[in-house]
Amino acid sequence: MINMRSILTYSLAILGLICFLSVFFESNNPQIIFSATLIGMMGFFRINPLIYQKISFLNDFKLDLCISLLAAFFIIKEISSGFGQPLWFLSICAWLHSWLSVEKLMSKESKIFPLVYSFGIPILFGFWLLFFWEVITVGLKIPTVILPPPSMIAIKFMSSLDILFADFQQTFMKSVLAGYFIGCSSAFIFAVLIDKNDFLRRGLLPVGNFISALPIVGIAPIMVMWFGFDWQSKAAVVVVMTFFPMLVNTLSGLNSSSLIERDLLNTYAASYWQTLFKLRLPAAMPFIFNALKINSTLALIGAIVAEFFGTPIVGIGFRISTEVGRMNLDMVWAEITVAAIAGSVSYGALSLIERLVTSWHPSYRLKNN
Repeated sequence: MINMRSILTYSLAILGLICFLSVFFESNNPQIIFSATLIGMMGFFRINPLIYQKISFLNDFKLDLCISLLAAFFIIKEISSGFGQPLWFLSICAWLHSWLSVEKLMSKESKIFPLVYSFGIPILFGFWLLFFWEVITVGLKIPTVILPPPSMIAIKFMSSLDILFADFQQTFMKSVLAGYFIGCSSAFIFAVLIDKNDFLRRGLLPVGNFISALPIVGIAPIMVMWFGFDWQSKAAVVVVMTFFPMLVNTLSGLNSSSLIERDLLNTYAASYWQTLFKLRLPAAMPFIFNALKINSTLALIGAIVAEFFGTPIVGIGFRISTEVGRMNLDMVWAEITVAAIAGSVSYGALSLIERLVTSWHPSYRLKNN
């Protein structure tokens, strides 16, 4: 049976030789020729399975990974002087080498490389996304107004750290964190309080669905009129956006425990609060963390959009709206990068806490097995 690893191996055997021939006859850069030679030699060895299997280090995932990253580094250095057909072949082969190294690594026991599986593979995948973004924008000469290359965004990012930090502090540290904490904590407390009252639960959930369907562009101007132009109005928008997802998920989680488990505690004469803290809240934790992770992205989006409708002269949303009018797209993408990093770190931290708190959950036990 042919698997993905076999397909990649045979594809690299053919493309590696084509890449070597195209680069050798059309490129004068010694670094590019060296990379193509490595890839061509690996392709030649793959055509001869006796050689490929006899020499053990040729089948090591670290060799393919090093070849791919080395070729990518040389391509990035050469890309500014011109990007012809040989570099396209070399880019594809470098990417396939990296993919093959991941396939080889995944065939090993995951317990040997837990950190690589958790962090290395996503980082490598993100690297190749940025690499092909750079290659496509520069190689095809896409106007920077339409899509600037990552290198241009990185230069703008490093040269504007003071502005970006001030915007991050205004939007994330003030608006997002305050609104996120107030919205999620109040929704959790409210869900626990109305859990025993069927009238409030049945009456409040339709209202929550109605408010959740309201557009941000309709809520944000109202909150600005109520709470002013500073971060308080943006925090209010975040509270509205995060309250009902947390409320609905918490109520669903509190009712997720089975009747058999509740009957068992009833036979021990457990009170309502004992049942709540020993059974229902632990069972609700996956639902609660699901709401927390969803709200971590909703809160950031809500705060940024709310800043379009009135804010001091600082903030991610304010900067994006201002720089778009000036056609400074590199600064816009730098602000988007700040928001993406903040959202990703928040989501990752919540996922890590969830794994620690809900390590007993069957989904984690199945992954470990």
